[in-house]
Amino acid sequence: MSPTSSSASDILTADNVIVRFETAEGPITAVDDVSFKVRQGEFLSVIGPSGCGKSSLFNVIGGLLTNHQGTVQVAGETINGPHQSIGMVFQEESTFPWRNVVDNVAFPLELIGMPKAKRIEKARTFIKMVGLDGFEKRFPGELSGGMRQRVSLARTLASEPKILLMDEPFAALDEQTRLLLGDQVLRIQQQLQQTTLLITHNITEAVQMSDRILVMTYRPGKVKRIVDIDLPRPRTSEIVGSEAFGRYVAEIWNDLREEASRGMKDEEEHALHEGTAS
Repeated sequence: MSPTSSSASDILTADNVIVRFETAEGPITAVDDVSFKVRQGEFLSVIGPSGCGKSSLFNVIGGLLTNHQGTVQVAGETINGPHQSIGMVFQEESTFPWRNVVDNVAFPLELIGMPKAKRIEKARTFIKMVGLDGFEKRFPGELSGGMRQRVSLARTLASEPKILLMDEPFAALDEQTRLLLGDQVLRIQQQLQQTTLLITHNITEAVQMSDRILVMTYRPGKVKRIVDIDLPRPRTSEIVGSEAFGRYVAEIWNDLREEASRGMKDEEEHALHEGTAS
């Protein structure tokens, strides 16, 4: 199937997306002619080296960046700003420190006017789903970084988006916590049949969680290739030690190594130029 062909099972479509920024040194193309589709209930990861435009693509899909060429559609509807079908989890810690866990999770339901008793009940359901039952009355300052990210995830899920969009949500966490939270996200994704798009630079994380991995080139960010991950589900972090898992990691690292090397060379040449100019 070509990148621009359609399928009844496709819920998210990016078609010829181009993102350019004006800088003091002239225009920079961050994302260049990116097209892909995400199927209903699929877990797709987007991976690439620093500077490949992953965050720009995240902002386009989430409707936070509208000054771009090309289109992004949810179930055939073109996105021109934040869309109610897309829930977003960010890399930065985003809980409200003055609200306890249950009030944090209930916040989007409060915004739409849901009665208090109903929204608290619903919030508790998602708190339990992310494994934080018993912590409902705790405040973010009393929780670990991984627990705060689970609060953010529960808050996003409480609004029941059709698509969960995550931008390196575990980047600030240690590797063991990342793997265990990955297990939790996978369990929830399977339970809800949630369509999920993960932006990451972590190969292990991408292989652990994904049905497919979209590999991007260094700037300008293009689709280098899309890798199907044929590993059994239900899937947990235990699979990380398997031979098949290791082969996928090695394969994707080979894809990324060339792009990361290009990025390092570009940064070195830029630094050298800056040093010569000064």
